[in-house]
Amino acid sequence: MKDIKYAIVGIMFGIVFVKAEIISWFRIQEMFHLHSFFMYGVIGSAVMVGMLSIFIIKKLKMKTIDGVPIALEDKKYHKGLIFGGLIFGFGWAITGACPGPLYAQIGSGFTIVIVTLLSATAGTWVYGKLQDKLPH
Repeated sequence: MKDIKYAIVGIMFGIVFVKAEIISWFRIQEMFHLHSFFMYGVIGSAVMVGMLSIFIIKKLKMKTIDGVPIALEDKKYHKGLIFGGLIFGFGWAITGACPGPLYAQIGSGFTIVIVTLLSATAGTWVYGKLQDKLPH
């Protein structure tokens, strides 16, 4: 019951995704075919909000609600990011869904997306099993 706040925020986030047409397979295909700026605008604005948020967190040395300082460690670049990004992008282009809106798509009645969700889950599991053998 204590985690109900996360469920409420998730539901609200899903409603915003649906209303903004971010979960639309058509909008995602438009983006990958370079026919529309819509999704690039959404993604670009999210990146800008993220950058501004990180800047503010670092500048003000913010803490969590529990008073713990927020530590943001730099991530190192490695060639596995290229392969992972390509696999992610191909999957997104083929299925018309990235992991974020999967639940909103299912909740909107696009039950075939359950296949995509199961595939994403299986891919995560396989990565976990093979992680030590992959380039990092």
